Amino acid sequence: MPVRPRHGEPSGKPTEIEARVRIDRPAAEIFAFYRDFRNLPLFLGDVMSVEPTGDTTSRWTIQGPLRVGIHWTVEVTDEDTNALIRYRTNSPRGLRTVWNISFTADSRSDSTEVREVMELPLGKVGQTGLALIGKPPAAEMAANLHRLKQLMETGRVTDTSHAVPGKFARP
Repeated sequence: MPVRPRHGEPSGKPTEIEARVRIDRPAAEIFAFYRDFRNLPLFLGDVMSVEPTGDTTSRWTIQGPLRVGIHWTVEVTDEDTNALIRYRTNSPRGLRTVWNISFTADSRSDSTEVREVMELPLGKVGQTGLALIGKPPAAEMAANLHRLKQLMETGRVTDTSHAVPGKFARP
């Protein structure tokens, strides 16, 4: 099933968290890398693997608290090549997490602003709950985008903040 582009910014709901990073690479390069979800474990701190299950779906394995593996099915719900990827967990509506990743090219250089907006389930309660178990969403998002920047610009990740211990350790 093809994903139809739908433009527009998130609504600014109190359940949304946002992070941004500027990466010295063209938008098309970053978009292509990010859109191949098998690359996400290379920089997302708690995502251990992503297996495609269809054109717009994939199965993610997350390492949760106490080293518990959690599996999610994620679906891309909107896509605009080189500009936007919107995806969500396939969970009941009130428990669903939604991500909007936008890629904005700088017309004066080969740099791109990557902006991530995440809609958390359960609003402030969900955000507080995650923080209490050591997974503050805003800090994790910022660390993940910083690792994406490192990977795209240098080919390696050195930032281990808000990541599974040992995940980014160099051999």
